[in-house]
Amino acid sequence: MSEASPQEAAPASRALARLLLLGSAVSFGLMAVLARRLSRGPGAFSAGQLTVIRFVVGAAVSLAAFRIRPALYRPHNRRLLWTRGVSGGIVVVLYFLALARIPAGEAGMLYNLFPVIATALSIRAFGERPTIHLALALALATAGVALVLGGGSLHLGLGAGEALAVGAAVFAALSAVVIRAMRATDNAPTIFYYFCLGGLPVALPFALGAWPRDPGAWVVAGVMGLAAYAAQVLMTQAYGALSVAEAAIWLQLTPLAQYALAALLLGERITGAGLAGMLVGVAGVAYGTALGHRSRVP
Repeated sequence: MSEASPQEAAPASRALARLLLLGSAVSFGLMAVLARRLSRGPGAFSAGQLTVIRFVVGAAVSLAAFRIRPALYRPHNRRLLWTRGVSGGIVVVLYFLALARIPAGEAGMLYNLFPVIATALSIRAFGERPTIHLALALALATAGVALVLGGGSLHLGLGAGEALAVGAAVFAALSAVVIRAMRATDNAPTIFYYFCLGGLPVALPFALGAWPRDPGAWVVAGVMGLAAYAAQVLMTQAYGALSVAEAAIWLQLTPLAQYALAALLLGERITGAGLAGMLVGVAGVAYGTALGHRSRVP
């Protein structure tokens, strides 16, 4: 039996999906902060190595979950499952490569264009026409992210780092549309498992070279992988009850959560523009949640 469309989902299901996206945003933020910590200093992990760890941990946790509850593994649309896996692997590799070339704020701002791109793609793919309130809320939330990550003044060039970040955003948008399409036939744990399987071969060529040997760093890397698992599964599950446009608004909480967690765990400075951006971003999410959905037609 296929799942209800986002327009037909019960209010309780949409409310739960929004909570799942909130948890996903926090988990994604934690993953990014831990990855930043692991990529610093002597004996640090490379971007490719962190990507491989993320996929290996995710696949291992998925297999353990399938062992405990075999009914969780229900692949149906294998073509889309593998498409999601490969495109997701490209996203992770491109984003980490961008972070190695340009400042994190600039890379994060460019990558965070993907919810906006996904909303545009969903109009053609699913006929999901966002309301004017939803479009305004998405613009407001994006403006909040710009304040947080760029202090309101990002000076972007046209170098390789910027191109990699934009490429990651495009593939992330395609992945979001593919996930939304699959949620009618495949569950979140199965989709995530194929994400790991398809992404691992993409990441392996970038993980060559000596690996760190510090046991403490490996523990932190394992926590990063678990945070990535939680983030992806929660996000994928939420796509079953929300349109791509509404999910895009909630995904704007991810860089805001990353900003707050970086201050808490890494001691990074919070600026006045950053605080204003967080307030603007949260206001955009609240506005879109309250007024962004379409009324059901009898």
